[in-house]
Amino acid sequence: MRPIRPLRMSLSASHPNDPLHGITLETVLRFLVEQHGWEAMGRRIPIRCFLFDPSLKSSLTFLRKTPWARHKVEEWYVTDQVRRHL
Repeated sequence: MRPIRPLRMSLSASHPNDPLHGITLETVLRFLVEQHGWEAMGRRIPIRCFLFDPSLKSSLTFLRKTPWARHKVEEWYVTDQVRRHL
């Protein structure tokens, strides 16, 4: 498993309004699984790929095809990162 890259709080000048710039969906998902686990993720965002036989592969496939779910996951990641840096 690759190490999780923390959110860079100093935003690049080319993307000042995008805290996820350069961070892959896989990195986001791995971080949330490590921090919260699949069970907590399924409670917070009740989607099948988190609730039933969860895996990175099935979750990445679903999230890439489902914008509303991806937005919730990325929003959770950004919120967690901001809290960690306070």
